[in-house]
Amino acid sequence: MSAPQGENADRTSVAVVQSVDRALSVLEILAAQGEAGVTEVAAELGVHKSTAFRLVAALESRGFVEQLADRGKYRLGFGVVRLAGAAAAQLDIAREGRPISEALAADLEETVNIAILDGDRAVNVSQVRGPAALSTHNWVGQGTPLHATSSGKVLLAHAADAVRKDVLGRDLPRYTFATITDPELLRQDLDRIVDQGWGATAEEYEVGLSAVAAPVRGADGDVLAALSVSGPSFRMAVEDFPRLARRVVAAAVELSRRLGYFGPAR
Repeated sequence: MSAPQGENADRTSVAVVQSVDRALSVLEILAAQGEAGVTEVAAELGVHKSTAFRLVAALESRGFVEQLADRGKYRLGFGVVRLAGAAAAQLDIAREGRPISEALAADLEETVNIAILDGDRAVNVSQVRGPAALSTHNWVGQGTPLHATSSGKVLLAHAADAVRKDVLGRDLPRYTFATITDPELLRQDLDRIVDQGWGATAEEYEVGLSAVAAPVRGADGDVLAALSVSGPSFRMAVEDFPRLARRVVAAAVELSRRLGYFGPAR
């Protein structure tokens, strides 16, 4: 008699989790020992050599480990360095951006966020609420759509062509009456953001919420994040956007300087 479908699914889930746990253990072993062969990895994990080999081969295919040709042993690969660098960059942005965000939030009395591009969404890594902020919602760690938020638009406007093309080629979800769902209109908006140096949304993600954002650049000039201020539409009217944008751009430029960018504001 075969096992119930739900039981099979549970077993599969357990096996997947176990494989992930073992793969992470392989990385920890290599980090601690510097280098190790499949036999040593198998002994450390308490598994058969064939299992250890499959784990190491999977990690090698993604660049997380690499084999030393002369000794047949393995060490951590550049993929780990890439992840570590990305994590460090995010931490730098959040840490360096905190005092700037606090000053801007106190000045404008609204909520200030810093967001980064994560695939097809903008993820907030820092938030400071101003004294007049109405919402108590914490956006840190949450993803928001690129086409309907000020930070998302800024990040999308400066993203690689492939990212832009991918987003513009999809059906764009509508969140409110004001959400831009026409790809051509969104493309025009993104081009305008690049030209003027900032982006904005008026009730495009939430009714009653407006926001203005500006790009934050790293030492090489690439856009690493977007700094935004958001608040109720009755306090942040469309005609106020240029005035608010000057303050947000200035804060974003200051954060860019802290991250090593000394080129022109653009």
